[in-house]
Amino acid sequence: MTKVALTVFFLVVSATVFAAEADHRFVQLLHLPITMESVVVAEGDLEPRSIGSYSLRIYGPRSEKFPTDDFITGIVRPRDGTIEAVHFIDMDGDNRAVLVVLMRSAGSGGYLAADAFRYRKGSLELIAAVSNLDKAADPIEALRNKMKMSVEKK
Repeated sequence: MTKVALTVFFLVVSATVFAAEADHRFVQLLHLPITMESVVVAEGDLEPRSIGSYSLRIYGPRSEKFPTDDFITGIVRPRDGTIEAVHFIDMDGDNRAVLVVLMRSAGSGGYLAADAFRYRKGSLELIAAVSNLDKAADPIEALRNKMKMSVEKK
């Protein structure tokens, strides 16, 4: 009886580990242009793929052997959907790329959302966010428009 219980236990644990690997949550290591600091963008651990959070973490200048051993700063943001892509884009023509995270909702509408972040002097700042965009919309253009409106209000 004990052998049967142990066998069932190991089968359940193996299936759980396999299912966790099949989850395929978004995790990506990038390098900031010019400074070559490392950036990790990751959907939240142990969260559903369709909703939860994601984190951005910045690490000191890239080391080939240990690109994430010098943590500088980070931020956690809510997420409604899955991360589709991460880009570095010059949003306002100042020749400085901002980090843009693109997300798509898991529902039938496939709505888009995007967050833009600026990293300067050891600080990570959310500078614009758009959500509930039509699946055919251009989220980068929507972010640019939002940034223009916030500058005009000042």
